[in-house]
Amino acid sequence: MASLLMGGRSKIEHQGGEMNRKEVEKVLNEKIRPRLAADGGGVDLVEVRKDNTVVVKLTGACGCCPFSLMTLKAGVEQTLRDVFPEIKEVIAE
Repeated sequence: MASLLMGGRSKIEHQGGEMNRKEVEKVLNEKIRPRLAADGGGVDLVEVRKDNTVVVKLTGACGCCPFSLMTLKAGVEQTLRDVFPEIKEVIAE
């Protein structure tokens, strides 16, 4: 978790248009998964809903960590929101 929360905020360019699964996966692959993996965790994208809610599943060490809500909101959601300001929220399955 610390790796994700402490990471820099270099921007990934969002080309505009509708936020979609492919673009969210790109950010997960480039910005979020490597940092979670450094702490033995991971994240799977479950769904990108029409109302701009992103549903994920935290895996590995993140799935059972008592700080998983902090990782989800302050790490995953904030990183995705930096690229996709239109995100309503990120929730865990």
